[in-house]
Amino acid sequence: MFEGIFTGFQVAFSLEGLVFVFIGALTGTLIGMIPGLGPITAIAVMIPITYGMDPAFAMLLMAGVYYGAAYGGAASSILLNAPGESMSVPTTFDGYPMAKQGKAGKALAIAAIASFVGGTISVVLLTLFAPFLARLALSFGPAEYFALMLMGLMMISSFSEGSTVKALISATLGFMIATIGIDLQTGTRRFTFGNANLLEGIDFLVIALGLFAMAEVSSLIFERRQSGNYTSKLGSLRLNREEVKEMTGPTLRQSLVGFVIGVLPGAGGTIASFLSYITEKRISKKPHEFGKGSIAGLAAPEAANNGASTGSFVPLLSLGIPGSGTTAVMLGALIVLGVQPGPLLMNEHPEIFWGVIASMYIGNVILLILNLPLIPYLSRILKIPRPMLISLIIVFCVIGVYGIGFNTFDLYLLVFFGIIGYFMAYFRFPAAPMLLAFILGDLMEQSLRQALTISNGSLWIFVEKPIAFSLLLISFLTFIVPLIRNWRRKQLTKKLERNG
Repeated sequence: MFEGIFTGFQVAFSLEGLVFVFIGALTGTLIGMIPGLGPITAIAVMIPITYGMDPAFAMLLMAGVYYGAAYGGAASSILLNAPGESMSVPTTFDGYPMAKQGKAGKALAIAAIASFVGGTISVVLLTLFAPFLARLALSFGPAEYFALMLMGLMMISSFSEGSTVKALISATLGFMIATIGIDLQTGTRRFTFGNANLLEGIDFLVIALGLFAMAEVSSLIFERRQSGNYTSKLGSLRLNREEVKEMTGPTLRQSLVGFVIGVLPGAGGTIASFLSYITEKRISKKPHEFGKGSIAGLAAPEAANNGASTGSFVPLLSLGIPGSGTTAVMLGALIVLGVQPGPLLMNEHPEIFWGVIASMYIGNVILLILNLPLIPYLSRILKIPRPMLISLIIVFCVIGVYGIGFNTFDLYLLVFFGIIGYFMAYFRFPAAPMLLAFILGDLMEQSLRQALTISNGSLWIFVEKPIAFSLLLISFLTFIVPLIRNWRRKQLTKKLERNG
């Protein structure tokens, strides 16, 4: 292992290696800041550019773009409430409220530091445990994935602002939207209403930008009396001792959680960032602050999604299995470059395997150096006049959505979900459960059906597999414990009233 690391650092610290890591990190950061353009698009564009390059340096460039985009996605989420990638959505929950309170600089600094810590911890773990974790990832089958996603959905009450029923209604809408399109197993059309534009379902970006960015635009337009200059202040970038202490625990914990989830093929940063946010809210001593500008609520998902981005390289480099949509594109890029990823990659091409890992140490430092000085310049977007800012958000959303499939029907859906998002906010229905259910709904359905196909329709498969059974048990406890706690609280209140 140490011989491999030495080989990797020789590649990463060469002049070409440093240049490509820097270009990749800078490009990824800039692309991640633009709503609608994520790392998948950036890496897809890089493939023809890297054709003919040395495979090791080509991978350094694309890896830099990947984790650079994970950093950059925080900027548009915090400043504009416009997440360009699904894993950036939880960042908006507390990052945007902090910007509205005049703490945009502090929010961007917290995001940058949490991202750096998450990326650094996960790359150390990647160096030490890549082969072992690759074998662990293979033990996750359809039953385990279903149980993992069910656990995430059972925690959905964490997103409810006083009403679990509203959170469940919101999640149900998300499940309903996830079923639109052609059934992958039977080929049946579901809820397309004869419209060919719905055959492939609805893209995540349409819903995310509609529920968050366009809903915020609608709120600014219809509620002008509330559109003061509260977002025009950068605020101090300096964190005091109490704030550092508040973000330390969540950042360290969720870096580990994000890395482990990133290792699982197909899980990715989205599930990691949502689960990290839910978990921190559950264990926090101040859960009422979440959604209103909580430091822990901002640091946790940023650390987790960067940890997951690094973790997704474990199955890619060790098994040749993409851990996320972005690494799936990188898998194709490796094949184009004439390299066959898989278990033999470590022995046949150690300069690629260890070079990518070594570049992450450098890349995380470069990203921290890039991001912290850029904060004063990024925050200038808050000083744009409100009408121009609204127009800018709309333009970004339209370009991002239209760029997916060059279909004007998606623009109508964007407006539709923007209206839904506005009324959900008005009637205090949380949008996060709807988006989480939409993201997990399709994966959860496919995992359930695959598991039942394997077991010939027997539900016993979820009990006989230890990992699946453990996750289901946690899901049950997550659902039942809050109910028991609420019941005991009501009984105690009644007892005090009788005694009082």
